[in-house]
Amino acid sequence: MTALVGIVLGSDSDLPLMKDAVKILDTLEISYEVTISSAHRAPEKTAEYARSAEARGIKVIIAAAGLAAHLPGVIAAHSILPVIGVPVKSGALEGVDALYSIAQMPPGIPVASVAINGAKNAAILAAQMIALADASLGKKLHDFKEDLAREVEAKDSKLKELGVEGYLNNK
Repeated sequence: MTALVGIVLGSDSDLPLMKDAVKILDTLEISYEVTISSAHRAPEKTAEYARSAEARGIKVIIAAAGLAAHLPGVIAAHSILPVIGVPVKSGALEGVDALYSIAQMPPGIPVASVAINGAKNAAILAAQMIALADASLGKKLHDFKEDLAREVEAKDSKLKELGVEGYLNNK
């Protein structure tokens, strides 16, 4: 099956975080590929990945990076595909530097950004983009959001039943 989402990690240390994105994509039955590359340590590999992604069937790229977080921007510079940046909490600024790097792209090279360590939302956003042309995936996303609402209702019912102290003690 051709991958629809490309997940690019700046380092293997990003894999535990990005496993959350993989779980969402698996739940929604969206095919993906995961690659380790680096805007700084493997710039040619990164550029080639970005340039070849569309021809390989990729529809959206999710790129995770910490610190200066150039990976999503470099990928966006070499592709017309939507790129979603996941700023990774790391370093002295705990991901704020990565968030700013991803959000402050120059005109003509847009990169969407999710919250620091927002791998789940990156996968959901990628799914929503793909669902624009895939009604069955749109249905899965509607069901997914309905499940989220049911979880909130269940938690609220439990809170009302147990009270604040009982709820907290039962967690």
